[in-house]
This record gives sequence, structure tokens and C-alpha cells, in this order.
Amino acid sequence: MSEFQPLFDQLYDAIKAHQTIVIIPHARPDGDCLGSAIGLRDILRTSFPDKAVYATGEETGYLKFLGSLDTIEDEVFKDALVIAVDTANQERLADTRHTLGKMLVKIDHHINIDSYGDIEIVNTNAPAAAQIIMNFYQSHEEQLTMTETGALALFTGILTDTGRFKYDGVTGETFLAVAKLYDLGLDTKPVYDALEVMSEELIRFKGYVLLNYQKTDHGVAFIKITEDLCKEYHVTTEEASSLVNELSRFEDSPIWVLFNEYEEQIVRARIRSKGPNISLTANQFNGGGHAKASGANLGTWDVAEELLKALDDVARTYKADQK
Repeated sequence: MSEFQPLFDQLYDAIKAHQTIVIIPHARPDGDCLGSAIGLRDILRTSFPDKAVYATGEETGYLKFLGSLDTIEDEVFKDALVIAVDTANQERLADTRHTLGKMLVKIDHHINIDSYGDIEIVNTNAPAAAQIIMNFYQSHEEQLTMTETGALALFTGILTDTGRFKYDGVTGETFLAVAKLYDLGLDTKPVYDALEVMSEELIRFKGYVLLNYQKTDHGVAFIKITEDLCKEYHVTTEEASSLVNELSRFEDSPIWVLFNEYEEQIVRARIRSKGPNISLTANQFNGGGHAKASGANLGTWDVAEELLKALDDVARTYKADQK
């Protein structure tokens, strides 16, 4: 039996005990948080047709094939079970009304820097929150079911957060979960069609990134993206951020960063690594995540420079240790 089975049992009992369930992913959504939210919504709606099940939050264009989120009023939260997915800290939840519910559950795979929730299912060994949702489904497979919509959403979450099964944390359990999704009717064509196609504007912007990246003294590759630059190339900030791994290919760059300027000129960073642990540095800059994939809320470009200096020191130490 999985070490998480007692927690999955508590979650199942909580679901049975509540008539209304609201699922909330994090703000500025990616494939895993939306895939987890929409996949779990499908499981619960299909398994408990008498319950009112919603998923709220923000949507993003490249994931529209997964389906739409729900718009609900404040009173819906009264006496509701609220389930937060793929969100390490409460302040990043896409719907701040989670406090209005009767009970809160946290399902996540990031380092548990903000312990919240009456039930916390946090598995830092899981490569995606969507895999934890699948583990829950498989733990009560006799009582739960899902449609092709749920299978598509959970596959999208697993595929995107594992870098198409390339990142650390992928195990045989990951592939067994995906195999089960195929058994449930998964059709992967919509996923690959959406993820492999780029607009001409984004392709041109990719050219800009590859022509204008910079490196620190010890090989941290980075690109700075401003609001004005996105307007010039007619791309959204989310589309621009999707290019972060274009900087992963340099032989001498163990760390790479994409800085993006959001509304009101607030700067955020997406940080990636081939080796050194970057999550500790991200934590120092109002961020966090995984050892090799983290983010940080910086606020200003001056703080971005401070982050670059700190990451350059991490790269320097890492390269010295490799000699």
C-alpha cells in the first residue's frame, strides 16, 4: 500500500461528505495546474453526478483545448470542500476565496514551504501534481471513474511538467499512470497539436531570444523580456515565458533564466537547471519550486540583477565541484 493511502482515504471521505466542491489551481497557469484541476473536476463530476463540482481560476490560450473553468459566486463556497492543486503557497492561488470554504485540501508536489489545508497531500517525489491526482484515482479505482476529458487533462499535466518525461522524478509509476490514461480512452493528438504549433509571431520572438540572450561570468544564460518587447512582437507574456527552455542547450550553462515583465512592470523569473539546486536561491527571492525548476517574484529589474549575481555564484560553485 502506498504511504499516501491514508491521506487518499481522508480525501475520498471528505469528497463524499461535501455536496459542493471547488478546485483551485495557481495563478498564471501552466499545463500541470490546469490539467490537475480540470482532470480532478472530471473525475468528481463523473463519479458523483449528484454533487456540484467546479474549477475556478485563470485560463491561458495555449491550453484552451482542455476546456473552460467555471465562474462562481461567493456563496458557492459556503459549506464547500475546497481543493487547491499544484500550489505551494496560498498567496499564489488563482482564487483567493478559498478561505470561504468549510474545508481546505492541498494537493501539491512542490517543497512544502507554506503548510496550509486541513488535509495536505504533498509528494515532492512526484514529477507533476497531475500524477498525484492519478495516484488518488488509482487508490479508489473501484469507486471512481473519468471520461476522455479527464484523461486528456491529466496527461497534459504530466507531459508538460516532466518536460515530456525528461526531468528528474519520472519513474515507472509515471508511465503506469499514463498507461492507465490510455486505457481510459486518452487521445494525445490534441495535446501535441497544441504544444507543437507556434504562431509566426512567437517563432519570430524565439529568434529574438536566441539572438539576444546573455551570459554571466560563470555561464548563467538569461534573457530579459519587457512589456514593450512583447507588444512589439505581438506575443503575450505567457507565450514569451514558454520559451524558457530555448536557453537550455548551451554546453557551459548549468543554469538559465527567463525574466518577464508583467502588468505594472512587475518582474518575475523562471529559473531552470541542469545540475545545481536552484530552489534555495529562489526561496531567497520570494519564490521557490523544485531543485531544477523554480520561479521567483522579483518586483523590479534591480532585484533581477541581484538574483543573477546569486545564481552566478551557484554556477561558479557547481562548476568548481565538477572539476
